[in-house]
Amino acid sequence: MSYYFSKAVHDDFNTAITKVTEELKKEGFGILTEIDVRETLKKKLDVDFRKYKILGACNPPFAYEALQTENNVGTMLPCNIIVQEFKDGTVEVSSVDPLASMAAIHNEKLKRIAKKVREKLKKIISGL
Repeated sequence: MSYYFSKAVHDDFNTAITKVTEELKKEGFGILTEIDVRETLKKKLDVDFRKYKILGACNPPFAYEALQTENNVGTMLPCNIIVQEFKDGTVEVSSVDPLASMAAIHNEKLKRIAKKVREKLKKIISGL
């Protein structure tokens, strides 16, 4: 089982971020965190890196249900979505597979929640 799923999109980097944010919102997710990896690596290490942002997405009802099911599942939240641009200009959007990330936790109720979140995230990525 892969730990992520992704899709190359036909948008520029910033448009891809806007679109994925809008599609997440349609499925009940909000962005809790946004990490500009390129900017951070430049600031901390003075290195150049491709455009790469990590969006920490959360669907509050699913997060609440998961937290009620497993006390320490917050260590695996939020669901990370990355948008990155390669040297050839290709922009790719990738999402963590919550079912894969929750596989280490032996809790059937949590797996059912992760499957539902996975379906939503796959729909978002495939629809871009």
